[in-house]
Amino acid sequence: MPLRRLQHGIVDKSDDRAPACHQTTSCGAGDDSPCHTPSNRIDWLLWGSGTIVVVAWFWALASGAHDHVSAIGMFTGGIFELFNRMWWGLALGVLFVGILARIPRELVMGVLGREAGLGGLFRATLAGVFLDLCSHGILAVGMKLYERGASAGQVMAFLLASPWNSISLTLILVGLIGLGWTLLFIALSLVIGVVTGLVFDALVSNGRLPGNPWREQLEEERPLAELWQEFRQSLSFSADGGIRLLRDGLAGSRVVLRWALFGLVLAALIRAFVPADSFATWFGPSMVGLWLTLLAATIIEVCSEGATPIAADLMNRAGAPGNSFTFLMAGVATDYTELMSIRDTTGSWRIALALPLVTVPQVVVIGFLLNLMGS
Repeated sequence: MPLRRLQHGIVDKSDDRAPACHQTTSCGAGDDSPCHTPSNRIDWLLWGSGTIVVVAWFWALASGAHDHVSAIGMFTGGIFELFNRMWWGLALGVLFVGILARIPRELVMGVLGREAGLGGLFRATLAGVFLDLCSHGILAVGMKLYERGASAGQVMAFLLASPWNSISLTLILVGLIGLGWTLLFIALSLVIGVVTGLVFDALVSNGRLPGNPWREQLEEERPLAELWQEFRQSLSFSADGGIRLLRDGLAGSRVVLRWALFGLVLAALIRAFVPADSFATWFGPSMVGLWLTLLAATIIEVCSEGATPIAADLMNRAGAPGNSFTFLMAGVATDYTELMSIRDTTGSWRIALALPLVTVPQVVVIGFLLNLMGS
């Protein structure tokens, strides 16, 4: 297994099985951020989705957003309504990402720890607050954590809870579905993450799942106090520092902006071509609607930020908070990209397939209970 020396003396022992976007040193910004599109290539999804959103927003503004009959009117009106509810979350998310970009990833991974047990699982689920990444970026970091010696339970807890703990996505959710539901969704995602982690660690202890072969310590680890001091020194409150902060925030938020805008376009298309009555009938707060939502979450391959506007419509248009939660959580647990990456990194189909088998029943039960609460 080749050794590659990265910044700050970290020795990377990952091989070509790990996703290429693992190699990052700060929390979500810069050219080496997970899921980042190389700077010499045009990000067509970002610019295309952004252009559609801008044109549709001004179209709706000029027409008064009163056309609720034609498909184009429903589409532009949907863009106008959803964007007006989420723009402030995106803006604050950019600011926080700029700050988080200055936190060395070594600091986050060092605080995470390697020991198994409830404490390690809680730290794993909370680590996503400081790693403000899309679900695919979280996947890359999760696989790196496994290679760094984290237990299977820690990694699964991290993968399940982290996309919904990030500051930027939390702010977007608050704008779309309200503070109360957002906090409840986050709390429930933490519960699912911790329970799944405990189950995985128990299965490993019982020999039903293979253990992590990457248990050796890093050859060179910097003290956490030194990393914290480095982070504090990186913060500058001058005008130039503010500009750099904004620039880093925009660069680090590219993935968030790309998928949030793309998800906004998808949600508006659903509004335009799926009548409200049909949408509420098929994806309403029933067991049929819950299972159809689970199927849609499995098929639709979008990042967590792209899933958020669609989940908001399941809440607001279909009146199904449980389906909204299911769409967000099941997309992580059943994503085929994630399952294949887990299999390639761990070398075990059993670990990869155990993720949906352990997680989906929890999601369905909680989704059913949330639908009962919302009815």
